[in-house]
Formats: sequence, C-alpha cells, structure tokens
Amino acid sequence: MSRLAITMSDRSFARAHQAFVMAASALSLGRDVLLFAGGQSVLALTAETWVRLDGAEQDEALQRCGVADFTTLRQAVIDLGGTLMACEAGMRMTGLDATALCEGVEVRGAVHFLECAGNGPFLGL
Repeated sequence: MSRLAITMSDRSFARAHQAFVMAASALSLGRDVLLFAGGQSVLALTAETWVRLDGAEQDEALQRCGVADFTTLRQAVIDLGGTLMACEAGMRMTGLDATALCEGVEVRGAVHFLECAGNGPFLGL
C-alpha cells in the first residue's frame, strides 16, 4: 500500500484536527502516513502551543460530542507510527524551536518532505 502524505499550511484548528483524523484512520488500515506541517500549522505539532491554532476552543465542544480531542488524535498518530514533520520555515515564522515540538517530530524542509512522500497520494488540508 502506498504512503499517504498529508500537508497542513495554516493555523486552522479544524483543518489540523481533520488531518489527524485522516492520518489516524489511514494508519489504522495499515497505511504509512507522512504528515507535514508548513507555515503556522507547525503549532499543531507542539506540546503546549497548539492551543494558539485558530478555533482551538472547539476542542472541548468536540469532546462533549464524543469526538476524539486534538491531543488524543495526535498521540494516536504518533503511537501508530505516523511520521510527523514540522517545516523549518514555519518554525522560524512562529518563533518556535524544536524543544516546543512533541516528541518524535522532525524539523525538515519542504524538499525533504516531497522526497519522502514520493509518488504516493497527497492530501492538502
């Protein structure tokens, strides 16, 4: 089965949440997943500052509806073996350094992401 490459590019909580839903779903089906956070979406890969994503306050409402919360989904992707990459330029753009990222997140550029993604399907959120 081919690797699913997912890209995020802005600070939207809804898009980041959906990216992790799709990543966790693909991983549960045995697919390899590569998720690249570009631009301000690197916030989604941080341990603490993900709450700066636009719309992050929706996380509690999703939990009340029985939908997996953001950190649970992200941890599921990590636990299921997904590869997470934070864009070097996005890290500079947001003023973050690698210590702010969740364990296992790689800081890489877009060229490296594309090289790793190969010719498999891409999903842009």
